[in-house]
Amino acid sequence: MQKSLSERDQAVIWHPYTQMQTAPAPVALVRGEGALLFDEQGNRYIDATSSWWVNIHGHAHPYITQKLAEQAAKLHHAIFAGYTHEPAVALAEQLLPVLPGKQAKVFYSDNGSTAVEVTLKMTIQYWRNKGIERKKILAFHNAYHGDTFGAMSVSARSVFTRAFDDFLFEVNFIDTPTEENIERLLEEVALLAPDTAAFIFEPLVQGAGGMLMYSPAVFDRLLAFCRERGILLIADEIMTGFGRTGTNFAMEQVQTPPDMITLSKGLTGGTIAMGISTCTQEIYDAFLSHDKLKTLFHGHSFTANPLTCAIALASLELFLQPESLANRERINARHRQFAVELAYHDDVRNVRTLGTILAFEIETGEADGYVNNLAGFLADFFRERRIMLRPLGNTLYILPPYCITDAELDEVYQSILDMLREYGKKWE
Repeated sequence: MQKSLSERDQAVIWHPYTQMQTAPAPVALVRGEGALLFDEQGNRYIDATSSWWVNIHGHAHPYITQKLAEQAAKLHHAIFAGYTHEPAVALAEQLLPVLPGKQAKVFYSDNGSTAVEVTLKMTIQYWRNKGIERKKILAFHNAYHGDTFGAMSVSARSVFTRAFDDFLFEVNFIDTPTEENIERLLEEVALLAPDTAAFIFEPLVQGAGGMLMYSPAVFDRLLAFCRERGILLIADEIMTGFGRTGTNFAMEQVQTPPDMITLSKGLTGGTIAMGISTCTQEIYDAFLSHDKLKTLFHGHSFTANPLTCAIALASLELFLQPESLANRERINARHRQFAVELAYHDDVRNVRTLGTILAFEIETGEADGYVNNLAGFLADFFRERRIMLRPLGNTLYILPPYCITDAELDEVYQSILDMLREYGKKWE
């Protein structure tokens, strides 16, 4: 008897963020269309989290598919050291003008973690090339910037880093800003500033930390204070970029521009992995020299892969169309309406929305967090109902593709109400 795809997977695959000893068999997906995915039995699933926040236009989008096919007939890959090609140049030309601040140069890499690594290396070497001793990095508590060692170092010490904490470099962590703590934060930064090379942050929303949101106005005060003291600003827009927070990029909601930006996830519309790190002309110029030791010695075998660049360019074109903005505004309005309904539920607290993101905590009597025991229950509940929601512990969030229909959103909302109504606090 022929084995199913799911059974074959279990024989040979190690899945991410998964305890393989206890995890259920994976759902084997065979195709996607819009906000829907279909398994090998033909069952339909609503992708309510954009497959880890990457798929902004929907699965198997015909325009992206067309552009991939066109590029595949021309050039699959070529070394990017000393060579270039049209997709890489065109993408940089069209992306830089729409980014916040005066971004002047694009450095291509492979994913979000590597995009962060690149900006950290740019930052540290920028000061070294200028002959100035500034080596420390500033970051937020509850931050998440990726799973490579540099990216883990600037992330909160958590379940994601625990096995590796002894190997991570020292970082100064501060709280996210509020009206109540901003004066204290400014005092902390003033003391740290002389040794601080850069401040890296997820603007407005800390994703893996629990979809934690904070105010643009008070955040801008912190950014301006850092800028006045010469601290370089790295905006990690890997999750928040490409419309997730309501504006095209979260940094458009503050006045202080970033020196560097990291991008991934929605960059290619959720099609092929890619990372981008951008910087201002000032940072780039610090690496120009007859001294070869001032070169940024960083690269990847698949840097600026032509297929990926072509897809990212197609995704950017779709994103900048009026229809994309209209869909984002529609989702935001629906989320805000549903948030009102959720807020009246006894087991729900801290309901919050921003752009196409809706998040809330479910009361369990345990501490909030990724290892909250409710996570397994929630995952099983929605999987049975073929709604793709991946909880962050007891934090449940919706972050759908922009093409999701009102009827599909209604199914997602109803599944959440069913869970709250049917089970209440039975998991305690």
